[in-house]
Amino acid sequence: MNKIYKTWPGGRFKVLTLSYDDGKVQDRRLVKILNDHGIRATFNLNSGLTNDTSIRIPKEEWKELYQGHEVAVHTVSHPTLYRSPDLEIVKEILNDREEIERVMHRPIRGMAYPNGACDDRIIGIAKTLGIRYARQVNDTYAQVCSARQFAKEAEGNMRLGDKTGFELPEDYYRWTPTCHHNHHLMQYAKEFAALYKKQYLYMFYVWGHSFEFDDDDNWNIIEDFAEFIGGRDDIWYATNIEIVDYNEAFANLQFSADNSFVYNPTATDVWLSVNDGPAICVPAGNQMDL
Repeated sequence: MNKIYKTWPGGRFKVLTLSYDDGKVQDRRLVKILNDHGIRATFNLNSGLTNDTSIRIPKEEWKELYQGHEVAVHTVSHPTLYRSPDLEIVKEILNDREEIERVMHRPIRGMAYPNGACDDRIIGIAKTLGIRYARQVNDTYAQVCSARQFAKEAEGNMRLGDKTGFELPEDYYRWTPTCHHNHHLMQYAKEFAALYKKQYLYMFYVWGHSFEFDDDDNWNIIEDFAEFIGGRDDIWYATNIEIVDYNEAFANLQFSADNSFVYNPTATDVWLSVNDGPAICVPAGNQMDL
């Protein structure tokens, strides 16, 4: 019986994604940096806060500026949803989604929680409104540092796949990034680039706000990062929703009982490895022998 392993598109085992909030004017510079190095991101927008165009990107600019990236819900007015009644949460999410879809003319299914407010009630409402994933504002940085310190004190070595910071999320409605761009970004980038063992799939997820680069006077952080990590053949550069959709497409593959053939009923090409061999593509809507 064949042994099947999922891979990222093209047979890759590493994916990089970024997520930036609020749609501030500094997004213009950030998008150019990312585009110059083939890196793709998700930008989470507040559709009700665009009147001051000296601070926020005007809606008329969204479609052109964010071309090739994803735009996602960040609520209309950026409230802390913990404090909001159910109906207000519905309006904040749904109205933001509708307005972004009107401007972008494509379905919007992602979200970043404003101020990180996330609980079962908010998640339940978001799911009902067609949101497929949602990102938190915390990251795995503190967890990884604690785990590495423990391993160091125990004079042991951490196994990749334990607390590297590059794990896949268990719950995409509580999606926790690897790090904020101020949390040792280049150290993480070098560790991610050095990964070579293919027993796992790895995800490097960076988040932040583009205005922070102005506030902290550290645009060099993202410029150096993009130059270093961009353009690599072994990394899939993806938006948040592309990762979610790809995982869903793989989960929907229909294998024969002995794994000798597979049918892909989705509209997404899916890649997999058979018996540790080179990755092969299962085209959308096709059946193939393995």
